[in-house]
Amino acid sequence: MTSRNLDPLFPPRAIALVGASNRPGSIGAVIARNLFEAGFEGPILTVNPKERAIRSSLNYASVADLPIAVDLAVVAAPPDSVPATIAQLGEKGCRAAVVLRAGYGPGEQIETAAQRQAMLDAARPLLLRVLGPNGLGFISTRPHINASIAHLMPAKGDVAFVSQSGAMTSAVLDWAHVRGFGFSHVVSLGESADVDFGDMLDYLALDNTTRAILLYVEHVKDARKFMSAGRIAARSK
Repeated sequence: MTSRNLDPLFPPRAIALVGASNRPGSIGAVIARNLFEAGFEGPILTVNPKERAIRSSLNYASVADLPIAVDLAVVAAPPDSVPATIAQLGEKGCRAAVVLRAGYGPGEQIETAAQRQAMLDAARPLLLRVLGPNGLGFISTRPHINASIAHLMPAKGDVAFVSQSGAMTSAVLDWAHVRGFGFSHVVSLGESADVDFGDMLDYLALDNTTRAILLYVEHVKDARKFMSAGRIAARSK
């Protein structure tokens, strides 16, 4: 099985948002809105070195200042700071991170192989799993988590949607919203530097909130792993 440490994604006990912001229209503000307004019942802790509060909640200047351990972190920090952020999170006990792009413009994404490898090198010794980078994030409806930059929170359902394309993810959410179609999970893999289709299939095969799994696949990095996970998942979903 390749689903080790994916449990903190669905659901975590506490969430940290690194790169949270109060600046209207910024990605840090969008994610903060989505997290706080989705209805998650656990603590949501924000990290920004320049803010005292985010959405009227006490903000922390650094990961080291977080007063409790978090299971899941959403990282919207500048690319050069991501490896160090991942290492700090792992040392604090975090076991899963969603790495999003830091902004919408060129130069604000983790673009180089060296940046991706540095991120993975920081995560692996600490057994921290990374979703992304450069995806939209993920949504899990039953625990009320919207750890994404999507503008819609779908209804609850029993279909999981996993996609490599952020544009397709957004289009499916728009389509589902109009028709009242629900999901158990919506996952945007981004570049799949760590968590990939095989990992998600292994996890979702055992997820009792998911009846069916829908994939949008543009390419497969590990065909053997993908086919093995698909065969196992197809026995129960």
